[in-house]
Amino acid sequence: MKIFTRFGEFLLMIKGMFTKPENWRMYWKELMHQSVELGIGSLGIVGIISVFIGAVSTVQTAYQLVSPIIPRSVIAQIVRDTIILEFAPTITCIVLAGVVGSKISSELGNMRVTEQIDALEIMGINTKAYLIFPKIAAALITVPLLVIISMTLGVWGGRFVGELTGILPHEIFDRGLNENFMPYNVTFALTKAYTFAFIITAIPAYFGYNVKGGALEIGRASTTAVVTSCIIILLADYILAAVLL
Repeated sequence: MKIFTRFGEFLLMIKGMFTKPENWRMYWKELMHQSVELGIGSLGIVGIISVFIGAVSTVQTAYQLVSPIIPRSVIAQIVRDTIILEFAPTITCIVLAGVVGSKISSELGNMRVTEQIDALEIMGINTKAYLIFPKIAAALITVPLLVIISMTLGVWGGRFVGELTGILPHEIFDRGLNENFMPYNVTFALTKAYTFAFIITAIPAYFGYNVKGGALEIGRASTTAVVTSCIIILLADYILAAVLL
């Protein structure tokens, strides 16, 4: 029954975010701050992971496709579709669940424990709208952009390693990239990105906002938030693939 209680509290938290802002300028400033924190702050780790995922995908795909009757350009097609459909949105968001999720949960948990949230509420500020909504909105803006960057860097990493190691010359790789390309795959990947962006911010925000206790409980809440976010991302990944593909 505890899971239903938590789910009800989560829905009430989401409902509480949608109220008229007390000060539009203050909310806009917070949205821009969170966009920089979540987007620009995560750009480095996303870039590094994407390049290496693309590189490993090329090497392992070439290792498995040893039949002489299969065109070598198929390697590029497999790398392209794998990165766009799965690696870029899912792996990127799982990494962000750890980076962003723990940050959001610990930040809100610390504010709750030190009674900063209570002080804001005494001043008449809707803390759900001011503290949580800008984080979710910023993720919905920046995470899809990070996924697009991840797609680009992943394909480039695969192309670069293919040329560097002699596995696949860039002419053949480029030809494979253009063969049988389905633009819907990008739409599907961005649908996953928006879904995962909501998950990796809303769930940690819930656990951090409802922390009770001290520093030990903040750490536990951060861990629970990250684990729960990753599990729900994988579940949502399966549901979206089953419904939309």
